Amino acid sequence: MGAAVDTGLKILIAGGLGAGKTTLVRSVSDIRPLDTEEIMTRAGQDVDDLTGVAAKAGTTVAFDFGRIALDERTVLYLFGAPGQERFRFLWDRLFTGALGAVVLVDTRRLAESWYAIDRLEQQGTPFVVAHNDFGGPRHSHASIREALDLRNGVPLVDCDARDRASCKNVLITLVHHLAGREAAV
Repeated sequence: MGAAVDTGLKILIAGGLGAGKTTLVRSVSDIRPLDTEEIMTRAGQDVDDLTGVAAKAGTTVAFDFGRIALDERTVLYLFGAPGQERFRFLWDRLFTGALGAVVLVDTRRLAESWYAIDRLEQQGTPFVVAHNDFGGPRHSHASIREALDLRNGVPLVDCDARDRASCKNVLITLVHHLAGREAAV
């Protein structure tokens, strides 16, 4: 890739604590991603709800950043938002200029996804929902859609945040969703 980029496109990766946002950015980025992962401390245990993710050892305290070169002059910038409530003040800055977003959900902790969905809907930012597979019981798309109260027009896909091809599929789904919205205008 040359020294200059003509077009930079921004996508936000949002969701609750432990949903796999950092893992998704790491899996799909062309570059070694920048992250702000820190070790979870005892002090955080008193603030963060770790139900269902008690073994989680690290957490994002600002954002994750990755990049995908689409061609010689166009790049896709990925910004992963922190999942904890105490870092949500950063979200408005991260949302600024985003074409769209991926809301990564963990069916063990669906309530953790509501804030991201609400914020994106309030801001009018188009998004898709990606159900990250943690190997637990399978849930139908209909049950996930109902639990999250998703509108019919919001795409819902399965993914494995550890798998590059799966993450690319999520991003492609978002691009198709954005293109469909643009065509409808």
